[in-house]
Amino acid sequence: SCREQPIFSTRAHVFQIDPATKRNWIPASKHALTVSYFYDATRNVYRIISVGGTKAIINSTITPNMTFTKTSQKFGQWADSRANTVYGLGFASEQHLSQFAEKFQEVKEAARLAREKSQDKTELTNPALNITSHQVLPSPIISSNGPGEDKLFRSQSADVEITTEKERLKKMLSEGSVSEVQWEAEFFSLQDNNNKLVAALHEANANVDQWKKQLAAYQEETESLRQRVAELESQGAHDSSSENNKEELNQTLEELELLIKAKDEEIQMLKSQKCSRWEAEGEREETLQKLQELEARNAELERRLHLAEQTLAETLAEREKIQNEVTKVAEIMDVKIFELSEIRQGLAKLVES
Repeated sequence: SCREQPIFSTRAHVFQIDPATKRNWIPASKHALTVSYFYDATRNVYRIISVGGTKAIINSTITPNMTFTKTSQKFGQWADSRANTVYGLGFASEQHLSQFAEKFQEVKEAARLAREKSQDKTELTNPALNITSHQVLPSPIISSNGPGEDKLFRSQSADVEITTEKERLKKMLSEGSVSEVQWEAEFFSLQDNNNKLVAALHEANANVDQWKKQLAAYQEETESLRQRVAELESQGAHDSSSENNKEELNQTLEELELLIKAKDEEIQMLKSQKCSRWEAEGEREETLQKLQELEARNAELERRLHLAEQTLAETLAEREKIQNEVTKVAEIMDVKIFELSEIRQGLAKLVES
């Protein structure tokens, strides 16, 4: 019943390029999101979609001229000219990045084949190709680009009516598509979390069942030893040698009780580890996001440091130039003072004579 169907999904941290600087990355969410490839069979279009809450973080239509670039072992990006932005994805492992890049190449090739097929179909079915030169109407002609960027030619009045209808239908389809994408993205996210919870629950239940079996065996053994102690106590009322056996059995009983207590504590520890495992996963995702933010901030600080070093070098050069000029002026002043002193001495001699 859905027009668009997901063909591939993964988890990644989503970023968008800063529109002001075109250099820094802005995180789109605090945690990793589900990023999916969708295929619209009606329009034969492929899209990358990621939803955060009720907002579509990524809604990018794949075209044959797009390129997905790996900038590091766990980070990749692509530019969307229609959305006028650059998207970046940070993955948990290099394998996830490679899978997403391979799927991008496959979808890009499928989009190219779909465009060529659409162009061939348009050329065969376009009624404008069957009109002879003397049948062309003298009304003004304009060109418009359709959904597959096929170039069709219509009269101006007909184009205005069709454009209005297309806008109305496009608005209706986009509203329904966003709602479907949100529900589908939430479904895959919940399904992923449910699978993880089920796996962890099975593992915890298996460990608890194992310790329960061991505890039951220890309890049976303890009970049998207690019965044995009671029998020995009743039989050894008049036998002095039974005192040693009693002490040994009591010691063994105490050791078994300590062992049972230790196993109970270990079961409680396993239960607490089951709860802390999910907290650790959340902390790991938050740490990964902080690491990416620190990398971006480090790059910005390196750029500022480089600019500061250039400014300092220019300032030192200017200062050295000024010092050289001051030295030259001081030398000229010394010469002038010396000449003035000689002139004064000459005048003094003339006055004396």
